[in-house]
Amino acid sequence: MSRLKENTAFQCENCQAYVQPLTNGSFRNHCPFCLYSKHLDVKPGDRLSECRGLMKPIDLDYTSKKGYQLIHECIKCGKKQRNKIAIDTIQEDDIVSLMLKNSY
Repeated sequence: MSRLKENTAFQCENCQAYVQPLTNGSFRNHCPFCLYSKHLDVKPGDRLSECRGLMKPIDLDYTSKKGYQLIHECIKCGKKQRNKIAIDTIQEDDIVSLMLKNSY
């Protein structure tokens, strides 16, 4: 599968926002409005997961090598995975606010 095919617009299944693809050479793996993702991969980028469940953002982590990463948990099968935050995603304070809002 080409990376171009992965970098497409989508409608978020959690908040229903219409999300544009990134245009800076990076790839989006979560909604920039609610931070939810979708369980599509077995290994990063392979799109081989049969689960297709929504991935809830459950935590935020920072490392000097990868920067901020969202930790998602699939609400269908329970798989946890880290996802680098898209470059155009909202600012750090807004991410923390969204994380607090999503922690029900």
